[in-house]
Amino acid sequence: MQPQSTWVKSRNYVFWIIGVLMVGVAMGVSLLANPPETAPFDLLPAILRGLGVTMQLTAGGAALALVVALVAGIGRSVPNVIVRTITGVYVEVFRGSSVLVQMFWIFFVLPLEPFNIELSALQAGILALGLNVGAYGAEVVRGAIQAIDKGQIEASVALNMSPALMMRRVIIPQATVRMLPPFGNLLIELLKATSLASLITLSDITFQASSLRQTVGRIPEVFGLLLVIYFLLAYPLTLGVRWIERQRKWAS
Repeated sequence: MQPQSTWVKSRNYVFWIIGVLMVGVAMGVSLLANPPETAPFDLLPAILRGLGVTMQLTAGGAALALVVALVAGIGRSVPNVIVRTITGVYVEVFRGSSVLVQMFWIFFVLPLEPFNIELSALQAGILALGLNVGAYGAEVVRGAIQAIDKGQIEASVALNMSPALMMRRVIIPQATVRMLPPFGNLLIELLKATSLASLITLSDITFQASSLRQTVGRIPEVFGLLLVIYFLLAYPLTLGVRWIERQRKWAS
């Protein structure tokens, strides 16, 4: 009876999250279609015009960061010295420098000689965010892999598992459980870092809020709404990560 009760609770939790998201989307659409006249909500439609860009940056950056973190984190854990050195240099460079400078470098410097690599502002923003957060995520992956009990690795070797099979069937499933909480924090940090993309001409919600500040003033209202919007974007991500943490069957 206990597994069924746990499953019912998990299902209800998922339905609750989906319901909250649907209500939030419905309210957002309603506010855009019929903007209220009262302050400060009359400013909301203008700020939300940048929501699509913010969501694209978050989704694209998170996908890239996840792939990079797994590849670099595993690379930092393998015996091969060359692979460890290459991934180590990447991690230290991107963790040790500002994401804003990285974004500027990718957007303004790569199109110049001798690189001649021209990216759109959205592509540059996703690349900078993904590589920066991926460097932090790589250390999370490396730490989670190294936290696996040595006895299980020795048992896998005794069973004549190849390194790739041992990584896929023994190490990664258990390490994933340890990765989830810090990965959730990194996802929230990535969402907040999307505000920097306004400095490379992207019209995200921060850019829209800054434009409103210059045109209509009302600074407390503009940035108060911006704070609330970022919180409403981040909180469902937090709930989603917590729900995934509770679903430990897939890691067994």
